[in-house]
Amino acid sequence: MAQLNLEFRGHTALLTMSNPPANTWTQDTLTALRDTVRSLNQNNDVYALVITGEGQKFFSAGADLKLFADGDKAVASDMARIFGEAFETLSQFRGVSIAAINGYAMGGGLEVALACDIRIAETQAQLALPEAKVGLLPCAGGTQNLAWLVGEGWAKRMILCGERLSADKALQIGLVEEVVGTGEALSAALALADKVAEQSPSAVTACKKLIQQGRSGAINAALPLERELFVGLFDTQDQVEGVSAFLQKRPPQWVNG
Repeated sequence: MAQLNLEFRGHTALLTMSNPPANTWTQDTLTALRDTVRSLNQNNDVYALVITGEGQKFFSAGADLKLFADGDKAVASDMARIFGEAFETLSQFRGVSIAAINGYAMGGGLEVALACDIRIAETQAQLALPEAKVGLLPCAGGTQNLAWLVGEGWAKRMILCGERLSADKALQIGLVEEVVGTGEALSAALALADKVAEQSPSAVTACKKLIQQGRSGAINAALPLERELFVGLFDTQDQVEGVSAFLQKRPPQWVNG
């Protein structure tokens, strides 16, 4: 059975991590994630991506620490590279990515959620970046994405002090955007993904690029780009369709182009 299962529900791609018992990442599944997202970027019928874990206990426990037990630097280098490639590709997905956190999200399991645009957690979920407890560090964007989302103080509490957070605390500090009941994360994520399909895909891609621009550049650089991308939308069919549909009081029919 594949350890990363892909299915389509309307304009939403659903990826399920399926490597029991803890849905850990392997080099093969990380490569598959990277290649899948690249493929989805070329599929104009896909507007949103939902990622979740199989089972009722784990979203993902991250990397299998047995990989690092012998201290082999070559293995560490290969894993760090593919973790980075996979999660950076996910972060740059042209549509909206939503993590449906259905249980424990630890280490690389939390980092994949951090690489998504939006996180929905079930009430029993636990979230942590515990790498320093075993002499390691989060190497797949964790130190950067967590600090960006929740601020330096809470990032340091989680990474430097090893604090594990409940779903409610994660909501309080802005690590997740919504908390739902046990077993409800996937349906909530799919419902949110359906809302994405009501938006112009071209506009969503441009807006996401601008929002994330703030992570790597100053506002003085982003503001001219904002205006440039706005004008660029007038080269798309969806811009004409969106305005026309509004004026004609009908739902728009997006073509993602």
